[in-house]
Amino acid sequence: MNIYVGNLNYNLSEEELNEIFSEYGEVTSVKIVKDRETGRAKGFGFVEMANEDEGEKAVEELDGAEVGGRNMKVNKARPRPERPQRRSFDRDRRY
Repeated sequence: MNIYVGNLNYNLSEEELNEIFSEYGEVTSVKIVKDRETGRAKGFGFVEMANEDEGEKAVEELDGAEVGGRNMKVNKARPRPERPQRRSFDRDRRY
């Protein structure tokens, strides 16, 4: 089960987030989203849990929980919307 975790403390590490969710079951991956240019955390991430029931329990119990002075927003992640394909332009072609 893929879980969205928002309103994270910017100093929270992926290891710490893994520890929090591991209390509810097997965590297969943790990803805190970071700004491409600065490398600074954006305050949200995703946790993948192996078992659907354990994931549901984690969502239910951790939504609103305080971690690092902030109340986390935890819910089942929605599928990423499809983005239109980018057009590539031939650099040698005259327009």
